[in-house]
Amino acid sequence: MMRKVLTFIMAGGKGERLYPLTRDRAKPAVPFGGIYRIIDFTLSNCINSGLRRIHVLIQYKSISLQRHLRIGWNVFNSDLGEYIDVIPAQQRVGSDWYRGTADAIYQNIYSIEQEQADEILILAGDHIYKMNYYKMIDFHRQRNADLTVSVYELNKQGSAQLGVVEVDKEDEVLGFEEKPLKPKTIPDKPDKIYGSMGIYVFNREILEEELTEDAAKNTDHDFGKNIIPQMFKKGRKVCAFNFSSLKSEGECENDRDANYWRDIGTIDGYYQANMDLLGPEPVFNLYDSNWPIRTYQEQFPPARTIHSGEKTAGRVGLLLDSLVSSGCIISGGKVQGSILSPNVRINSFSELYDSILMEGADVGRYAKIKRAIIDKEVSIPRGAVIGYDLAEDKKRFYVTDSGIVVVAKGTEIK
Repeated sequence: MMRKVLTFIMAGGKGERLYPLTRDRAKPAVPFGGIYRIIDFTLSNCINSGLRRIHVLIQYKSISLQRHLRIGWNVFNSDLGEYIDVIPAQQRVGSDWYRGTADAIYQNIYSIEQEQADEILILAGDHIYKMNYYKMIDFHRQRNADLTVSVYELNKQGSAQLGVVEVDKEDEVLGFEEKPLKPKTIPDKPDKIYGSMGIYVFNREILEEELTEDAAKNTDHDFGKNIIPQMFKKGRKVCAFNFSSLKSEGECENDRDANYWRDIGTIDGYYQANMDLLGPEPVFNLYDSNWPIRTYQEQFPPARTIHSGEKTAGRVGLLLDSLVSSGCIISGGKVQGSILSPNVRINSFSELYDSILMEGADVGRYAKIKRAIIDKEVSIPRGAVIGYDLAEDKKRFYVTDSGIVVVAKGTEIK
């Protein structure tokens, strides 16, 4: 039955709030968790859910994203009708690039018509979570809905950050508001709201009708702002699927994962989602053999630590509560509560705390770093100090309001 579902992944956003990590790459291509790219989590959910007809819609700064998909996700069998197509904006139905989420799908409506699927699953390529999409599609079919929106239960104080879905006691959607200050709460839960996850299941014919109608209007061409309200006016049946209902059934998600979803649209959100991977019982578990997260990894030698010897007295290569990728060398430095991407080197007597280092970063001797994100191709000079004097850091780097220091890709530090 999943062969009757066509999947679109929206991967063309600029990711402006994630700058400078998105200065040179699309948001879904930003490295995450040491060895992954953000889009790997959505794609892994698709594979684990049995979805193998996938269109990835790209637009901005997409070279590294295209390369990653071409090399790392070439796992589909065309003889079985499986594929992952990477589709840039082509001006196929007009002279514009993708003008919004709905317009991006509309500009590829020929693919929908060609495939003749029963349902269209629309996903975001920039969220971190585990989800069996089959559960949502099955819910959609059982309810005989025209559209099903996946929602996430959270405290109403967070309503100003996302779209809020109003539902009745039967989980039918009554309204949709973008970032309301006074949101409609969940029935019988006055302190909770349903936030939209940007995940939609449409009946194909309904979607084609709604997209064609919206394309003729002067709108933002957005699912939340335009398509869903347009459907309400016609009395279409729109249902809400509660993501938190995906508890452990011996199939994929465990209890923690069933309640974990992060839209890492800001540097602070990105940093916290990475930190959620650490600790004796991580908030988000990468080690679930029933729900593996795929990616592409280059060939690097094993990671290693180097302690003191006859010629290196006083050096201690120490690693605590951290994730370390292949090719890393901790040569007499101390690493705690951090994530090291492939081929990172931590040199003697340096100290690294609560930080994220991307591929190829090199930390010089006696350097001290805390609560920082060091992007690719950055060499930290001998004795440098980052994260301890934020006023000084702001003169050289990007610093968030919460004090996370970001050293952009290729930065030369004097």
